[in-house]
Amino acid sequence: MNTKTTLSTLKDIVVPPMGESISEAIIARWLKHQGEKVMLDEPLVELETDKVTLEVSSPVTGVLTDVLFNQGDTVNVGARIGRVTEGDSPTPIKETPKKAEPNKSTNKNEEPRGFENIPLSPAVRKLVTENQVDPRYVEGQGKSGQLTKGDILTFLDKGQEKEAPEPSTAVPQPLQEPGKESRIERVRLSRLRQRIAERLKEAQNTAAILTTFNEVDMTKIIELRTLLKDSFEKKHGVRLGFMSFFIKACLVGLKEIPAVNAEIEGEDLIYKNYYDIGVAVGTPQGLVVPVVRNADEKSFAQIEKDIAELSQKARNGKLSMQDLTGGTFTITNGGVYGSLMATPILNPPQSGILGMHKIQERPVVVDDTITIRPMMYLALSYDHRIIDGKEAVTFLVRVKECLENPERILLDV
Repeated sequence: MNTKTTLSTLKDIVVPPMGESISEAIIARWLKHQGEKVMLDEPLVELETDKVTLEVSSPVTGVLTDVLFNQGDTVNVGARIGRVTEGDSPTPIKETPKKAEPNKSTNKNEEPRGFENIPLSPAVRKLVTENQVDPRYVEGQGKSGQLTKGDILTFLDKGQEKEAPEPSTAVPQPLQEPGKESRIERVRLSRLRQRIAERLKEAQNTAAILTTFNEVDMTKIIELRTLLKDSFEKKHGVRLGFMSFFIKACLVGLKEIPAVNAEIEGEDLIYKNYYDIGVAVGTPQGLVVPVVRNADEKSFAQIEKDIAELSQKARNGKLSMQDLTGGTFTITNGGVYGSLMATPILNPPQSGILGMHKIQERPVVVDDTITIRPMMYLALSYDHRIIDGKEAVTFLVRVKECLENPERILLDV
């Protein structure tokens, strides 16, 4: 019986498309080992991008024959990262996992090759070999352009000048006390965390971010939620939270002040006449912002269902690129962690983000009487290149009015 594996039985494991803005991913971990049996649609490898973590499943039932990249390697969308042999007991094809190619330099190569037939003097060839120089990148000054020993030495001197390290701008670290070195843990930043850092810094470097504040009396919403939460959940199968009220209130403000729902693209200002609202969700891997699509067309119940589904997917690492891209405005709730007030950072390329905070009972004056009310500070960070101060304040006041008088939302007034 011939047990030799043929190419026709091999099925490629390929990095899938992950959205227009994603061109590469990092192999977070292999869920199966080479030579291990796998089932159709069984997860094989976990990929981490700058937005999501996703699993790639087996295309067939068989054996994981080849693992072509290691954990931590960066791979391009469409790349073959492994192969599965269909069947029960194929013979694995041994193939060393690939490594990222070193950056090519104009003066040195890790393994120069292909110049054996270039006419070089023994002294020049010795220098080339010892210093790992590719002579094809060196300009010869000898007769008929022939390389000389001086050409190689000059080339090496120039290369050292180019490669001289720049003065360090790092802040000097204090010397560690003896014994503390063993108590330091160094962990590589995840691709998601790196991208979060890049995008937040990009927002600060690009937009003219300004924040305006207000506070809202949550009395009526709390009363309405207490009155209707049981019947709401019984009818719709989902809890009535605060977020649907805030989304509905923001929709009123966005329609009145369209600049808050706009973005800058080059020299153009893009007004978006649709409302895809991002809702920031904290996960063990970092903050993600899934999007509630066409929020203006949805009921309170449907918005709450969307939020519940997206939050569950975020916690399980199952968000897709479709879930995360294309938002026009974002809401973030630092209050769930106890934050009383903060200034949220824009989610590029959006021009506005609303920060919710902790509900705290405070003394306020109502009809000339001091009374205790459940109050929440609101913060609107906005891109001052697009939104004027008057527009930002008007938007936040409108949100406040809708939350303090939820009948405005229900009756669309």
